[in-house]
Amino acid sequence: MDKSKRPFIKSKRSFRRRLPPIQPGDRIDYRNMSLISRFISEQGKILSRRVNRLTLKQQRLITIAIKQARILSLLPFLNNEKQFERTESTTRTYSFRTKNK
Repeated sequence: MDKSKRPFIKSKRSFRRRLPPIQPGDRIDYRNMSLISRFISEQGKILSRRVNRLTLKQQRLITIAIKQARILSLLPFLNNEKQFERTESTTRTYSFRTKNK
């Protein structure tokens, strides 16, 4: 019954630390389009903080900068280019039911 006690050995997994998306010298500003465009999806939506890997303060500043750029028409509110490219197979046909009384 006497088992040899092994000390808990932590497995050493090598992981590469990701670089922060915003460097300390970067200015979060509505004019900095190269920085702002990294935090917008293809549809033109603001990506979440978890996806961006930003701090809360950085995410707030990015959101304000994106909204200012949209108001000044530096960025589109929506990017709907792919939405209107419909073919005949994607159009829907609706059938209406009539009530029998």
